[in-house]
Amino acid sequence: MKNIKKFFLQFQQSFSLLFLLKWTFICLLIGAFTGSASAIFLWTLEWATNYREANVWIIWLLPIAGLIIGLSYHYYGESVVKGNNLLLEEYHAPKKVIPFKMAPLVFIGTILTHLFGGSAGREGTAVQVGGAIADQFTKIFKLNNLDRKIILICGISAGFASVFGTPLAGAIFALEVMLIGRIKFDAILPSFLAAVFANYFCGVWQISHHTHYTISTVSELTPATILWSLLAGIIFGLVSLLFSKSTHFWGKLFKKTIKYPPLRPVIGGIILAIVVYLMRTTKYIGLGVPTIVDAFHIDLNSYDFFLKLLFTSFTLGAGFKGGEVTPLFFIGATLGNVLIWFIPMPMPLLAGMGFVAVFAGATNTPIACTIMGIELFGIESGVFVALACTTSYLFSGHSGIYAAQIIGSPKNLFFKNEKGQTLTEIENKKSKKNIYHEKN
Repeated sequence: MKNIKKFFLQFQQSFSLLFLLKWTFICLLIGAFTGSASAIFLWTLEWATNYREANVWIIWLLPIAGLIIGLSYHYYGESVVKGNNLLLEEYHAPKKVIPFKMAPLVFIGTILTHLFGGSAGREGTAVQVGGAIADQFTKIFKLNNLDRKIILICGISAGFASVFGTPLAGAIFALEVMLIGRIKFDAILPSFLAAVFANYFCGVWQISHHTHYTISTVSELTPATILWSLLAGIIFGLVSLLFSKSTHFWGKLFKKTIKYPPLRPVIGGIILAIVVYLMRTTKYIGLGVPTIVDAFHIDLNSYDFFLKLLFTSFTLGAGFKGGEVTPLFFIGATLGNVLIWFIPMPMPLLAGMGFVAVFAGATNTPIACTIMGIELFGIESGVFVALACTTSYLFSGHSGIYAAQIIGSPKNLFFKNEKGQTLTEIENKKSKKNIYHEKN
């Protein structure tokens, strides 16, 4: 037996085989639980959306939903209130396993937000559910800190892939989002395994939840269309920067003016309900999928993207739960829709480019968003999507919706001193400089 063991240990592939078997088993479990949880979540979310649209009066109860969410997190979920940022913090500085209560709290909070008329997404919920489920296996299998980093990536990958039906983008997103400009290569295989398994098990439930978007017309690749794509990417990047800043602005404003946390979503809910009533439309609340679909086919209002940006940043800043990604799809697609006014490219192509590029700039994940564009729209638009995503990533600067992201590789040499800092630290330093200049 010892001779057989020594024989196998002579080969590097022996260790690779053990690594493969270990993570295939773990990722199968993560994928099964997370994919199933995503299926239940998507079914519940669809029910909540349909019920709200059939009973618009329910939006007046949004403040009560806000109170329930606020009280739940204040008295029971204070340790998980950071959401996605907690996953990032535990990845960079492991302290303790993510409490499982993160999953039901964000699940219920998101459903309440959508049922009663808040503007939010679904990715944040899926990622947090996936991360909370995956991290429980850290205790079960007694994993070390290095393996724990991988398992957190797997949880994020599984959640993202299953809720959007994009396993390739989900796997790369989880790798890319942890450290801006860097990827943990030893987690590549587990991340893809978790994404594929989760997407499969979500599909086993036979719930139709993924909207099919199509780009019917693609421009010819010429120097002119390349330059137009770069210009569009710049605009998408600046808007993603505006979204990130707006979300942080509302969050800080609510914390500064309302000291008791559970009251923040109550006040926010009252304001949202009044605004929706006065506008006489539910277009800018919930996921906004119908408008996203329209962005690929018909002319939309020039202000649609901006109103969705305001509604979503205000909703999340007030303390409601959900995600930012689907609203970012809405913002990007409707913004791309109106760029046809001065960018001579097909409307469906510009909408598709904006769909993923604003997301890329806000999350600092240009590769994942490029792959997502290809998965959703087809390879024909791949070059234009890549140009828009990478340019948006560059022009969004060192900002983003995930404040705990760390700069692994600065976006350009002018900001090389910011390497190793979180987006929060960078923002705080800028604020201190501005205060200093104002005083002097």
